[in-house]
Amino acid sequence: MAKTNLGHDLSGLIRFAERAPWDEMLEEVLTLHLDPVCDASGLDPEAIFDAVGHHWEGALWGCAFEDLMAREPEADSPNLVDDFLKRRGWNEKAPNKSYMRALRHAAISLYEVSEIVPGKSMRLRDLLRESEPVTVLEGSATQTLVNWDRIAARVVQVNGRHGIFGALLPFGPDASAELISTITRLEADDGAPDRDTLLRSCAPLFTGIWLLDALGAQGRAEIPELVNADGEDVMFHRIVFPLAKGANQQTVARMLDAADWLETASDSFWNWLAPKAGKRRPAAGKGKQALATTMEDGTPVFANVELKSRQLVVEVNSAERAAVATASMAELLGNRIGPPLTEIRTLAQMLADDAARDGAGEDPQIPPEEMKRLVHEMLTREYSQALDQPVPMLGDRTPRVLARTKAGRVKVAEWLKYLENGSAKSRAADDPMASFDFTWMWQELGVADLRR
Repeated sequence: MAKTNLGHDLSGLIRFAERAPWDEMLEEVLTLHLDPVCDASGLDPEAIFDAVGHHWEGALWGCAFEDLMAREPEADSPNLVDDFLKRRGWNEKAPNKSYMRALRHAAISLYEVSEIVPGKSMRLRDLLRESEPVTVLEGSATQTLVNWDRIAARVVQVNGRHGIFGALLPFGPDASAELISTITRLEADDGAPDRDTLLRSCAPLFTGIWLLDALGAQGRAEIPELVNADGEDVMFHRIVFPLAKGANQQTVARMLDAADWLETASDSFWNWLAPKAGKRRPAAGKGKQALATTMEDGTPVFANVELKSRQLVVEVNSAERAAVATASMAELLGNRIGPPLTEIRTLAQMLADDAARDGAGEDPQIPPEEMKRLVHEMLTREYSQALDQPVPMLGDRTPRVLARTKAGRVKVAEWLKYLENGSAKSRAADDPMASFDFTWMWQELGVADLRR
């Protein structure tokens, strides 16, 4: 952190802060940043960094050091930068002193990232203050950030160039929303200072919200609890019925074709359709996610049925459905099938199997460019339909309808940024989904002017 993104050297100031009384004051500021998180999580600092990763210790130290640099002095107590320049400024180059003075008055804020030039620069839009976006010089973070990421940082301007100091914290959607609402609430309190002054005084709030969100992400990164469309815990069952001796495979196929609850997909494959009538589908419980498979017209799929050589294979996603499937097939086909064998797998086991297959090193059967074209065509079809379907993030309203109102346009733009950001940063650079161009969606919804 001694060298900054604008090339200025702060090593002298850092060494100065290691001496009394500044070393104790820096420890006090570090405590302000970490203690609320320790209290809220019940963890000590070591355990916190064990959870989020010890590579974040340097960034958190940088946040506290910047906070100390920008803190307004209390009675009979100078500011770190003021004291250093007074005592050691004669030994510093003019550009370094200008940079320190800029940091002395810089406030931390939350920025949205766009127009990234890896290794060189990025454009930042302040989400907490009304100001024009600025292009900042930055070498390292621009190698990993993608459009519409959000970061907490201090932006400074020296000699007409903008840069950020060493500490940079990435904020996800939930942490961003919490930070923005908290700052707004604090500003609304009687006697609250203007927003710029408020931001200079609440750097620990940024650290606290970021750290608590990062700790929570450890739990969110675990495999989610899933329920199916009937509210049943997901457990994948593969039920294999052997065809009985003397049973004719063509006869079994005709009987499956005749069942009104099975929809024929091919000579050997059927979709088992769930009844359209019946009780309302229960919502997923707290902390659980719903897993539902449907046909193109929205009809729920109860199970998949396939004839493979001398076996009838039924695949369902819960123990309850497995029981129904076993009884239904026995009733339909009688003595044409024998007692079934059932393979049960959890979601974790299925993911592990998929990972093992992915790591097997098989050569791709489709050329990369052709795969890219096919994936992009598929995504275009899916997103074209999504424009006219209710979106939970948009209050279950359709993007196209919502984009017709002034307030709705802003919400639709945030949704598009969310889609684009997630597609870009959750996949490898050579993944065809990472290179999908969302520009047409912005244009079709009439919100291209908000893509900034």
